[in-house]
Amino acid sequence: MNECKECESGVKEKSGVETTRRRFLMAMMAAAAFVISVILGIPFIGALVQSRSGEQKQKWVKVADLQSFPEGEPVRINFALREQDAYLEQTTVHSVWVVKRSASEVTAYSPICPHAGCYYNWNTQLRRFECPCHASVFRIDGPVIAGPAPRPLDTLPVKVENGALFVTWERFKTGVPEKITV
Repeated sequence: MNECKECESGVKEKSGVETTRRRFLMAMMAAAAFVISVILGIPFIGALVQSRSGEQKQKWVKVADLQSFPEGEPVRINFALREQDAYLEQTTVHSVWVVKRSASEVTAYSPICPHAGCYYNWNTQLRRFECPCHASVFRIDGPVIAGPAPRPLDTLPVKVENGALFVTWERFKTGVPEKITV
């Protein structure tokens, strides 16, 4: 009976450490946990590194051809923007107000009122932008005419290449006198 004590408890290796079914399963679970944490951790670490790098790349989006805009008349344009956050990718529809001042000069405004974040509209009869939420009123070139808006309309970066208008979408903090990117 004493001869088989080693057989009951497990097999003794040359190093003197017993290999049991429990130790083997624990080692396999630890290896599987390590592999899973590496797979799930890569996008997380990538997002941290990207957000800590400070300066994000400007993403230019083609909005429309410049010839399609009438001169001196605001036009609201919707466009799709593909955004990626870590490993999640989504397409979001945004809009901008575009005012073509001349054949080469264009201004793009964020459609969000700087007062409380409502979407404002263009009043063609009075030739001004009006926010329906709190009655802020803006001139066609952006300054506040009336209402509680703390600053002029927010302009967006634009560039014209080969007759096409490109815009970089940005969102700004509302309710403050400074234009602060969110």
